[in-house]
Amino acid sequence: MKKPPREEPRDDLTVTPPKTWAAGVPAVVHALEYSLEQTSPKDTAVDLLTMNQVDGIDCPGCAWADPAPGHRHRNEYCENGAKHINDEATTRRITADFFREHSVSDLAGRSDLWLNQQGRLTEPMVKRPGSDHYEPVSWREALDLLAGELKALDSPDEAVFYTSGRVSNEAAFVLQLFARAYGTNNLPDCSNMCHESSGFALHETLGTGKGTVGLDDLHHADLIFLVGQNPGTNHPRQLSALEQAKRNGARIVAVNPLPEAGLLRFKNPQKARGVIGQGVRIADRFLHIRPGGDLALFQALNRLLLEAEDARPGTVLDHAFIRDSTSGFEEFAEHARQASWDDVVTTTGLTREEIERVRDEVLGSERVIVCWAMGITQHKHGVPTIREIVNFLLLRGNLGRAGAGACPVRGHSNVQGDRTMGIWEQMPDSFLDALRDEFGFDPPRAHGLDSVNSIKAMREGRIKLFLGVAGNFVRAAPDSAVTEEAMRGCRLTAHVSTKLNRSHTVCGQTALILPTLGRTERDHQAGGEQFVTVENSMSEVHTSRGRLKPASPLLLSEVAILCRLARRTLGAGPGNVRWEEFEADYGTIRDRISRIVPGLYDFDRRVARPGGIRLPNPVNEGVYRTATGKAMFTRNTWRIPDVPEGHLLLQTLRSHDQWNTIPYTLNDRYRGIHGSRRVVMVNPQDLSTLSLSAGDRVDVVGVWPDDTERRAEGFEVVPYPTARGSAAAYYPETQVLVPLDSVADISNQPTSKGIVVRLERVTP
Repeated sequence: MKKPPREEPRDDLTVTPPKTWAAGVPAVVHALEYSLEQTSPKDTAVDLLTMNQVDGIDCPGCAWADPAPGHRHRNEYCENGAKHINDEATTRRITADFFREHSVSDLAGRSDLWLNQQGRLTEPMVKRPGSDHYEPVSWREALDLLAGELKALDSPDEAVFYTSGRVSNEAAFVLQLFARAYGTNNLPDCSNMCHESSGFALHETLGTGKGTVGLDDLHHADLIFLVGQNPGTNHPRQLSALEQAKRNGARIVAVNPLPEAGLLRFKNPQKARGVIGQGVRIADRFLHIRPGGDLALFQALNRLLLEAEDARPGTVLDHAFIRDSTSGFEEFAEHARQASWDDVVTTTGLTREEIERVRDEVLGSERVIVCWAMGITQHKHGVPTIREIVNFLLLRGNLGRAGAGACPVRGHSNVQGDRTMGIWEQMPDSFLDALRDEFGFDPPRAHGLDSVNSIKAMREGRIKLFLGVAGNFVRAAPDSAVTEEAMRGCRLTAHVSTKLNRSHTVCGQTALILPTLGRTERDHQAGGEQFVTVENSMSEVHTSRGRLKPASPLLLSEVAILCRLARRTLGAGPGNVRWEEFEADYGTIRDRISRIVPGLYDFDRRVARPGGIRLPNPVNEGVYRTATGKAMFTRNTWRIPDVPEGHLLLQTLRSHDQWNTIPYTLNDRYRGIHGSRRVVMVNPQDLSTLSLSAGDRVDVVGVWPDDTERRAEGFEVVPYPTARGSAAAYYPETQVLVPLDSVADISNQPTSKGIVVRLERVTP
């Protein structure tokens, strides 16, 4: 067993020039170094050679789609996926001795990196009221304790059931079924904090909350926009698809406040030309946009397309598509024509000429795809921005046909599957009716609490019990101090987890750690060895089967934990849910899902076929389940950010050696930052204006319209080619700067982008 570090890593910043290309041989080397540091060569090989293969382990990292069976590389994974899967497969173990040595107070003072590096959780633990230590507890006592607290609540709505995209479809379905049978729709999830704005915008305009493209569409597009995303770090296998698109003749426009390495050039380590050659240039055009300027950009493009149609009637817009398949065009067009170029230039930081050159790219392209991620969704105006992107696609009929469409890129492996399985506080009546008809009980109809409103309810004492299945809620959530205070006000907090994280140190009066199998591990139940399923960003549902021996004989699967908890909490009712059968054979869960989720008929049999199941998207069938029955043009407005003199617009982001809330090292190789995460990246010209220099120590102070301030202390200034007037710093260290009430309009998603800050020099 490999020993975990006992001391915190030393924070010692060094800075080198940012990389101008991603992947290549260094990616392979770093992936193997980290993997072998965590686990054995044998387990590393098993994980990597079965990852993303037919009947293998689905990467627990991002949700990028796999090539079709027969077209997958033997090494169908990226550097970050290799790190992520072997971080889970680590041979380091946390036992009862660890918790005897480390109090909760001690653990609360540790870094996210140190907590994660201690290894796998191996047995259930409880922190009892008044104690500062976790201690071992049997599964029977732990689940009885949790069930007893659930039954003692005055109302089911005093509990929340949170999950992240790490869980399988089967576990997600069981969790939402349990919560609704218990009597609540309080089902917050990680999507509330990452792509909720995408779901609301796409539902309103297209009648579906999902993207409309598949992998082949990217391969055959003429023009691809990458907006507010960094594929090289957050979903590196997208670079392989972009490489294929470029070789097929596609042009790519990158829109981002930072010139990320993966947006510039890609050296595919799976191909000889990526090892010894120069690789492939990804971005043909890079728009160095200010944070939050994307809505203004697309509205300006739409105005330019309308004017191009005026100049050449009948040659620019897809009039037949607009007439037959859309509504609201005239109102949209009138509004778009009023876009002020002065406002566009101020908001985007781009010149009119730059935008006009992109217009020319669009006019020369028959098939256009727009991809986006959290650089779009985590803004106050995230929903209107995505609606404007939809307007852009509708104008030239770039929806519902091959090589074109909308592509929100999910950053967690099964976050889209969670929503398909019913993990949402606002599931439509059609889904709830199907649950009623299948299981014989009427689910609650009142909308439940999302992530932000769950925190508010905990703070106000309206939520007494928090159950988290996977994830690291207190670090993913905004307003860190408020979130932690709210969590500590609960009567009981419980986390179903594979590894230690910050959320385990923020305890209610009673706290439980319920250790579970990882996706890499064999899952034996009474009905034999089980597999689970997941859904990727392109609506493909396929299997995942663990290959490794479980980290501890005391681990239970997520499905088993939830089914046993449901039996203890609900007894024989309500309805005809057979929890014992679900635990014994996950195929019985899939059988019930098949009668509830459209497109998953005969689920258990069909998903076992190589490649799995592609869920139907009504948009690609010419069906729009919107208020008008057609795709909807919308009118969208933006406000020029009020950034006082001496202030900057901050965006939060992940480092390259990080997955979601958890850093694996203190390095960010592609950005040239090594040995520290408490850095703030600022354009050199802005540093000169602010009278700051490289290496200066500063506090990052968030400034809000209500005159409140929030402070992230002890950051070091790094000159970096950010867009003028902007800055960037790592998440979750900067979550403290985002007030709980600062959310996106309509979607209620926290706004971790476009934060007005000042940098306050700290005297040594």
